[in-house]
Amino acid sequence: MRVVVALGGNALLRRGQELSAENQRANITRAASAIAAVIEAGHGVIISHGNGPQVGLLALQNAAYSAGAAYPLDVLCAESAGMIGYLIEQELANRFPAEKRFATLLTRVEVDPGDPAFLSASKPIGPVYSKDEADAVAKRHGWTMGKDGGKHRRVVASPEPKRILQLAAIKLLVDQGVTVICAGGGGVPVIRQEDSRYAGIEAVIDKDRTSALLANAIDADALLMLTDVDAVYRNWGQPGQIRIRHMSLADARTDKFAAGSMGPKVEAAASFIAGGGKRAGIGTLDDALAILEGASGTSVAAV
Repeated sequence: MRVVVALGGNALLRRGQELSAENQRANITRAASAIAAVIEAGHGVIISHGNGPQVGLLALQNAAYSAGAAYPLDVLCAESAGMIGYLIEQELANRFPAEKRFATLLTRVEVDPGDPAFLSASKPIGPVYSKDEADAVAKRHGWTMGKDGGKHRRVVASPEPKRILQLAAIKLLVDQGVTVICAGGGGVPVIRQEDSRYAGIEAVIDKDRTSALLANAIDADALLMLTDVDAVYRNWGQPGQIRIRHMSLADARTDKFAAGSMGPKVEAAASFIAGGGKRAGIGTLDDALAILEGASGTSVAAV
């Protein structure tokens, strides 16, 4: 099968974990093991990944430099995608030194400047804070903060992805048997201006939504969305929470889940299936192959 594997930012850098290069490298080594199992089972893999913790860290580091204007989020998205893509590609290439080819492609994704998402920040990025810490950070940098579980994180605009500008290049590489790492962080957000030139815009695109768009565009059979939670749960975090093993397309379209957590994943699964995909799976990184085989996580199909 042709499989798009979407690695969550919190799978690459665990929730609450110190944002160090060492921790990220260790987690990417673990991610590479999970992806390698899918490749070794004979499936063609295209890899996308989140960047929420990483792009937020870059924004903090950038804000600490007072001698010039802060870099915009589109530039920081590109920086984080290059960093994470490099680490994933190197780890996978070390595991398959002769028989496989890998390539990381920085990916621009067009969004609509009139998207209502620009009016309401919803995408959590960066490290987690206590309420007092979050209030202090918001005051210092003028950022919007929102709840993420029992903690708080910075939230930014997250417009809907409309078009993957490097799609032809991705298809060319995939058709040649290259394992492509692309759409990092949901892609670098750009808008088309009146003169038809593109320009970056201040936002972070949800990587699951872009991954669904990518998976449909390249006729993938399956979409795996891997995170730090083993499945989708109804009433998550509440007494009597219920693990969902299977969801129909109708259920995925009507059930409601948290916007900063499983909501975008379920919506992306529904979009992929509605667009002709055969199956979507959501679950923990270590269970990647088992999720693909329907033995773990949450599976979403047409019926």
